[in-house]
Amino acid sequence: MKSASISEIKQELKTLSPSKLADISLHLARYKKDNKEFLTYLLFEADDQPAYVKNVKEAMDEMFSDINVSNLYYAKKTLRKILRFANKHIRYTASKSAEAEILMHFLTNFKGLKISFHKSTALTNLYAAQLKKISAALNTMHEDLQHDYKRDLERLAL
Repeated sequence: MKSASISEIKQELKTLSPSKLADISLHLARYKKDNKEFLTYLLFEADDQPAYVKNVKEAMDEMFSDINVSNLYYAKKTLRKILRFANKHIRYTASKSAEAEILMHFLTNFKGLKISFHKSTALTNLYAAQLKKISAALNTMHEDLQHDYKRDLERLAL
């Protein structure tokens, strides 16, 4: 079965009544936790993006406090889990400034861990890839914002 294009879905949604649209949204939310979380963001948290970013950072702080730093393997798995969490919430916001802020917070906490991640090629590459993503996000921002974030980025550079 071939799925419809975005433009076809958009046209069909315009023809639906508000009650039918609400039913479809609720039905969609039942299928996957990510859909439910995204709808929650759109309905309740999209209006106050700074508070949302702050909540994401606090959740990341909790996850960082639970990292098993005695074993590099487990630390690596947990760091990837935190990064998946961060990327999911970055997709929800679709904002370059939120992306830069969340990823910088991730790297700040990553660098503050009591592990020598330079011994692990995978962790070094993970760190470098996030630095690259932040740079790419900064290049699309306004020049004033770029200047503020670039100072923080230089501090995080290896």
